[in-house]
Amino acid sequence: MKSALRIACSRRSLQQVRDFVRNHLSSRQLPEVTVNQVVLAVDEVVANFIIHANAEDETQFLDLKLDMNDHDINVEIADNSSTVYLPGQHQSPDLSEYIRQGRKGGMGMTLVNRLMDRVEFFTRGNHTVCHLSKHIF
Repeated sequence: MKSALRIACSRRSLQQVRDFVRNHLSSRQLPEVTVNQVVLAVDEVVANFIIHANAEDETQFLDLKLDMNDHDINVEIADNSSTVYLPGQHQSPDLSEYIRQGRKGGMGMTLVNRLMDRVEFFTRGNHTVCHLSKHIF
């Protein structure tokens, strides 16, 4: 089952993204925890694209594609700006050091990597694509 959505690069689009993913996944009898994990991971990656790659430029857009089969959920998020956004490798940070420093932010991609089975960023032409995958059943 495939589904697609195009959104403007605005934080206001995030609720639409969460609803899109939740509605798509809820049509299958998946555990609620799995649905929540995928919704959270997609929300985080989309927010990063909106904020860091596109500086919330509402004239830019993102394309999301969800594909689900009997064993996997696959999500593709394609950024259509001309700026390539490839976040670095995310190692598990030292949480006690984060707390000691009082740091905020910077944990999102670490969370995405823990929630999903595969997280890949790559370029297609001069656009950035993120592919997320989660094995089910």
